[in-house]
Amino acid sequence: MPTTNAEYGPSPELVAPTKSILPTIRVAKAKGWNDDAKPQSAEGTTVTAYARKLQHPRWLYVLPNGDVLVAESEAPAKPDDSKGVSGKVHKLVMKRAGSAAHPNANRITLLRESKPGSVEMHVFLQDLNSPIGMALVGNTFYVANSDAVLSFPYRSGDTELRSEATQLTALPAGTINHHWTKSLLASPDGRHLYVGVGSNSNAAENGLDKEENRAAILEMDRESGKWRVFASGLRNPNGMGWEPETGVLWIGRGNRLQ
Repeated sequence: MPTTNAEYGPSPELVAPTKSILPTIRVAKAKGWNDDAKPQSAEGTTVTAYARKLQHPRWLYVLPNGDVLVAESEAPAKPDDSKGVSGKVHKLVMKRAGSAAHPNANRITLLRESKPGSVEMHVFLQDLNSPIGMALVGNTFYVANSDAVLSFPYRSGDTELRSEATQLTALPAGTINHHWTKSLLASPDGRHLYVGVGSNSNAAENGLDKEENRAAILEMDRESGKWRVFASGLRNPNGMGWEPETGVLWIGRGNRLQ
């Protein structure tokens, strides 16, 4: 539907919502790459596969020694999210889009380039709970599961972390956990961790009590695990970074950069 200038500004004239029994959605069917296929790149550049046979890779983190970590993660169990007919439709749509096509890997895989064109793959961490965010501060490695921030001792060159996890703090989750991915970023001085927590709905349809401390970035003390809401009203904050000149925190908010 075309928009007009009247729909913008301090007093917008909102158009009436369009109602239908079936929503108008067009979902592209997920189809994997064949061995020879690759994305089309800009003129003068080429694309080469770095690693293959990963199971739903969601997030990357590069360690100081050049090792690349990949969070292989699907949605956690959330039995109360989208029940009934809408829940069944949601599951069908997500399946068509490639979600839940395989069991949840729940792991972080380490990729190490042993020589040009040859990459080793190691299971860095496993038996996690839908991990996404990762951060290294000194000799401590942090993981943001869908329901908690965990820490592990780390030494440069480790290809596998075998120590038991230490839970720094629990995160908003539960049996709905609508936007479940949790981003993670350390402050430049290493004192704090910032965690992106998505909303538990699209428009608070599950009740405002289910939105407590969600749609927000949490600022967490790295030593004690205590946290406060640093920024709110962000719907589904994923992907944080520090602007190098101003030191301002930028965040991808699901559908825009802020």
